[in-house]
Amino acid sequence: MSRRPLIAGNWKMFKTRGEARDTVEQLKQLLGPSLSVDVVVCPPFSALSAVEKVIRESEIQLAAQNVHWDDEGAFTGEVSTAMLSDCGCRYVILGHSERRQFFHESDAIIHRKIGKVLTTELTPILCVGESLEEREAERANGVIHGQLEADLGELTASEASRIIVAYEPIWAIGTGRTATPEIAQNVHGLIRQWLSERYAVQVASRIRILYGGSVKPDNARELMAQEDIDGALVGGASLDPQSFATIIRESV
Repeated sequence: MSRRPLIAGNWKMFKTRGEARDTVEQLKQLLGPSLSVDVVVCPPFSALSAVEKVIRESEIQLAAQNVHWDDEGAFTGEVSTAMLSDCGCRYVILGHSERRQFFHESDAIIHRKIGKVLTTELTPILCVGESLEEREAERANGVIHGQLEADLGELTASEASRIIVAYEPIWAIGTGRTATPEIAQNVHGLIRQWLSERYAVQVASRIRILYGGSVKPDNARELMAQEDIDGALVGGASLDPQSFATIIRESV
């Protein structure tokens, strides 16, 4: 089954509203109309509305970097799915390694967030991946299996078919190190096999699996050529519109 590529730019805690507007204005001009891949930008919460106004008439789509599992309440600093939808978001990143590491988000929390998001029209982008220590100890496969099981295990096939998975080797995020295309494909194949065994081959064949980990213009084409890599979750390189546009073109 042919899966339409998706390239998402995770801006993390970068860009003011003005900087965000300028970036997507430039990106729109560089990409032009009639995109052959899905393009998603993930600004910080403070810039979501500003970016949405710029991309409203374009094919670029909007995502948030996190969400809470409750509709509303006394959760200082959090945002709800309704708030994200109100800003025009179509996607939300969940389980990013930086959320797991710095904010101590457990698989149980991520599972709750996924469950909530799936009651809305938002699409969750679930991040999984191993640390350098886990890879060197040959535990990468087990770690990723464990994350998938804990984060997705109780979902129905119908629910799972709505999810996007992003493999982000933690040792390659922001380090300049990148998994070789062969390593990335091996893990992506492992993820698709798990999805096939848990749900069905037909379900797994529809789910897009992105690669994230120092994706740059000079390695995007080779990564995207792999059978089970359906796009990228781009970090630092997405902050520069020219660099991000090149990655998008190289992914076709």
